[in-house]
Amino acid sequence: MNLLNMLLGTLTSGSSVDALAGKTGLSAAKLTKLLTTALPVLLKFLTKNASSAGGAQSLLGALAGHKETRSMAEQIGDADEQDGLKILNHILGDQSESVLSSLAKDNEMERADVTKALSNIAPAMMSGLSAATSSAAKVDLSDGLDLSDVMGMFGGAAKPSSGGGLLGGLLGGGKSSGSGLGGLLGGLFGGGSDAKDDDKDLDGSALLGALTSLMK
Repeated sequence: MNLLNMLLGTLTSGSSVDALAGKTGLSAAKLTKLLTTALPVLLKFLTKNASSAGGAQSLLGALAGHKETRSMAEQIGDADEQDGLKILNHILGDQSESVLSSLAKDNEMERADVTKALSNIAPAMMSGLSAATSSAAKVDLSDGLDLSDVMGMFGGAAKPSSGGGLLGGLLGGGKSSGSGLGGLLGGLFGGGSDAKDDDKDLDGSALLGALTSLMK
């Protein structure tokens, strides 16, 4: 299971979504759809941010402050929304307004509701990433991080289900076209990039590579 699938599995589980519904007042169906759409986007931005040594080091510092062993549902239920908003804004940077507005449009939600929901899951997402990075550090990286290392971390290399709509476009690896979040990401990350590179960004291999290289 790759990093994206791991995060989707834990953050969209019934207990996690129920906890988030309790914090936001939004329906489980709406939240599940939002998280399924938003998590690949957040992972893509995290990968972009960690593409430099300075960015990766900054992310490692943030992960050090988000180490939790409680269940995701418990973490979401106790989430500090203001801390989560800071995390969200740091991940998205000057694209925060555009990305959140596009997520709201694509999910037929109010932007304030999208912001509230993602702010409440952001700390738990960081703790999940922190745990994944710790696991990655235990892998033998003497010969560098390769596909076998990633498979060893997560028990396989299953590609996320592409589905339809925005998520299908993101995971399909082709050019993003038109308006909405697909078009925005196409402009940000290069809509003509190779499908294999897009998959690497989205499944977390590149992100783990950047982080674990600093932990050798």
